[in-house]
Amino acid sequence: MRAKSLSLVLLALLAGGCAGNQSGQPQAGDTRFVAGDGKMQVFAVSERKPAPAVQGPTLDGGSASLAAHKGKVVVLNFWASWCGPCRAEAPVLKEVAAKTKGAGVEFIGVDFKDRQADALAFERTEQTGYPSIYDQPGKVALAFQGTVPPAAIPSTLVIDEQGRIAARALGAVKYTDLMNTVTKVRDE
Repeated sequence: MRAKSLSLVLLALLAGGCAGNQSGQPQAGDTRFVAGDGKMQVFAVSERKPAPAVQGPTLDGGSASLAAHKGKVVVLNFWASWCGPCRAEAPVLKEVAAKTKGAGVEFIGVDFKDRQADALAFERTEQTGYPSIYDQPGKVALAFQGTVPPAAIPSTLVIDEQGRIAARALGAVKYTDLMNTVTKVRDE
């Protein structure tokens, strides 16, 4: 009976999407958590704002920054291992990253409010093929306040070749939406 109860609790946590139970993470019913539909919102060129400086240590022990990819389109994805929609969209991001890399598009993940061991396990499982900044305190996410609500996980931004925020999605992205947006921004 105890195993059945444990299974039900685990199922309830998974069904809760990004509502985690680790300290400092959004909780079920937390008004700070922002859900989204994953649709890409493309900003007109005249309305684009410069992306803030993004840099930090990566989960694999290196470092990553937007500045290192100046002149390229960059897809910035905010995720966490405890987020169900993040897990669901990971194969989409991996596939679009692989298909657009040869065209000069770069991907950077931002692991948000996560335990490093859990994030590393997520990366080993998903094998994304691109680096992720370890942003446990959420400083990178806060730098985008006004464009991305700090608790909107997952969120994806497309940064154009001039370093401006060209598009965003709040929630898990769909393959066609992301591929079409990346291609459109790259071809501008």
